[in-house]
Amino acid sequence: MRSPRRCSRNGCPRQAVATLTYVYNESTAVVGPLAAFAEPHTYDLCEPHARSLTAPRGWDVVRHEGEFEPPPPTTDDLVALAEAVREAARPAPRPPADDQHHDNPHQTGRRGHLRVIPPNH
Repeated sequence: MRSPRRCSRNGCPRQAVATLTYVYNESTAVVGPLAAFAEPHTYDLCEPHARSLTAPRGWDVVRHEGEFEPPPPTTDDLVALAEAVREAARPAPRPPADDQHHDNPHQTGRRGHLRVIPPNH
């Protein structure tokens, strides 16, 4: 399942609600609603970081004036969640039974995650 995108700021655990893009040739930082997909050279920000962003001297900041809302779950997210639940509910496959001969009591065998090692004679 795809997890929600997180804020790009170091150490920030909050969910991203805005995307920061730099327009270098215009010396402008643009903070807008969260982009549909994470793109290279853009940064996802949580609301506090999106609201408090400042730009270097000589740069302008263009900021979205409305509310920053987290994106609603997509159908893909819901399908992935349903598949993950189904997968977790499936019983684990049983390992094939080892062909053990019972006529040799000192034979090496395997049972689950343990191995039986015969004593040296």
